[in-house]
Amino acid sequence: MIVYNDTIIIDETIHDEWLNYIKTIHIPAIMATGHFSSYRILTVIDSPNEGVTYCIQYNADSIEHFQQFYMNHLHKFQATHQEKFNEKFVMFNTLMEEVE
Repeated sequence: MIVYNDTIIIDETIHDEWLNYIKTIHIPAIMATGHFSSYRILTVIDSPNEGVTYCIQYNADSIEHFQQFYMNHLHKFQATHQEKFNEKFVMFNTLMEEVE
């Protein structure tokens, strides 16, 4: 199992709007690409950062599924998110492989 993780620190002033967008538009569109089998949304309880910190984890059955997503979709999703929430968030990504 390959886990693609987005960690996002979102400004509190747009938190509710952002979370609604993520749940109703962003994640459903990513899942509709067919490259991920499941996802989960987590919040960081003891984040030292200002704002609200989330981790969104997408599970791919293989590295090839993730690579297809990366090559064909990722940059479009990142550009749309950047345009909509410009300068109100910080994001970084991590690619992981499940060990057991």
